[in-house]
Amino acid sequence: TFLSCKHADKSAGTHVALGWTPSYGTAGFRANSAWLPSTVFRCGGLMALRAMQTGKATGIVITASHNPEQDNGVKLIDPNGGMMDMEWEKYANDLAKAKDSQGMSTCIRKLFKEEGVLLGNHGKACVYIARDTRPSGEELVKAAVAGVTAFSVQVCRLGILTTPQAHFIVQSANMGRSTSEKTYFEQLTSGANGLIEDRSTRTEMEPLLVDCANGVGALKLKELMEGLAGISVRLCNVGHGALNHLVGADYVQKERVIPLGMSEEDAQGRCASIDGDADRLVYFTRAANGKLELFDGDKIATLAAIFIKDLIAELPPVLQRESSVGVVQTAYANGASTHFMKESLSLDVALTPTGVKHLHATAEQYDIGIYFEANGHGTVLFSSNFISKMKQLGTSPARKILHLYSIINQTVGDALSGILMVEIILMLKGWSLRDWSAVYEDLPSRQLKVKVEDRTRILTSCAETRCISPPGLQEEIDKIVAQVERGRAFVRPSGTEDVVRIYAEASDQKSADWLALKIAHATHHLAGGVGPPPSCCS
Repeated sequence: TFLSCKHADKSAGTHVALGWTPSYGTAGFRANSAWLPSTVFRCGGLMALRAMQTGKATGIVITASHNPEQDNGVKLIDPNGGMMDMEWEKYANDLAKAKDSQGMSTCIRKLFKEEGVLLGNHGKACVYIARDTRPSGEELVKAAVAGVTAFSVQVCRLGILTTPQAHFIVQSANMGRSTSEKTYFEQLTSGANGLIEDRSTRTEMEPLLVDCANGVGALKLKELMEGLAGISVRLCNVGHGALNHLVGADYVQKERVIPLGMSEEDAQGRCASIDGDADRLVYFTRAANGKLELFDGDKIATLAAIFIKDLIAELPPVLQRESSVGVVQTAYANGASTHFMKESLSLDVALTPTGVKHLHATAEQYDIGIYFEANGHGTVLFSSNFISKMKQLGTSPARKILHLYSIINQTVGDALSGILMVEIILMLKGWSLRDWSAVYEDLPSRQLKVKVEDRTRILTSCAETRCISPPGLQEEIDKIVAQVERGRAFVRPSGTEDVVRIYAEASDQKSADWLALKIAHATHHLAGGVGPPPSCCS
């Protein structure tokens, strides 16, 4: 059994690392790799239970995404290939925080009772386990395997994969498709080559230089490109340096600087960065004025929306009217992108709370749902009903949509899939990065954070755009915003630390900085600020 497993009386079982309290994040847990054996062991058991309950395959990826190399983590995959069901996050937290075997037993008994998990025949229950390239990965895989097998559930080791590949494979397993990595590559390249072959003009683009963050993406992107014709990619930061150190999508997007290992001359061309587990993507180039021009998730979503709107316009009028296309954003999306989607493309734009799980769930409500966070994580979802109609239609426009559908990972944001999508759209439209940039200009923005005594005192509504507690804070925000041209701002509590995050944007950078600072002071005064309030926007 789980509790009597030979691993359960070692660090991989019942003892949580001293000084660390596990807390479930967007998709799992992450921390210093030395602290994780117990948590990963328990997550192995949890995903075995999820597989037992559903009679299907689930998944685990040992990765800490864009965190430093000394960290690691665990991401949990549900049978549909998406992130673990939000209703099960409470079990993950309770099990990870249990102090001893008795606490673990209490958590497991509660889960069995509430979820109706039965011992015995588990159908096709299986847990697929993959990892990224971190040195600590293999030992943590062993801890995960021990947790799964303690419930007598089958394990399938996938070896080193990107996180999106693991999600794709879990979905494939439960749809009766091949679970080989080769199938993933073949599906993406088939769609890409199909669109390239259908192009009416041949636009030659300079090679794209991809910063691979010294992670798993370098291995997989190289293999993906071997099956493509017409797309030229060069790779840098392929594993000779430290994972995510001054490289990768998260670093480039937040710091607005070129990654280590890329020359200034290179940066003047077409460049992109992915993160350590290859689920985030941003493009960038050094502009003529010397600044780094970033094409973040907002820009990628806009490019996808433009292309999809063009494809829909080629369908029969009745299908154009019947097909719902929507863009899903959070309050962090730049206001200029939202305005463009609504006013220039006439698309429905839905707003959700921060977090990929919220964006993904809302995007599923459309025939075509487009979502990308500013950090470059996102995808485009197609409903099964819409895809069935395209297959029945069989026209050239329908085939283009089906090719695009094949390119785009339907389970989770995928940097490799995203590169193919962006490259092919730019190729088919004959666009340069300058053309893409000219679609709209971002409003200047500023983000700050304020330390507070208790972040739970700050409550928000309307997808985190309005503050309902503490009393009076939203009224102060409204008064301050009203003084700034094209001003917009909101505050929201951090999910992991006692700070309040502040976002502000305006018609110019000076106004955005002023707006953020004034709201930071109001937040510090009304929400129990700790220490001095922010004094500048650097």
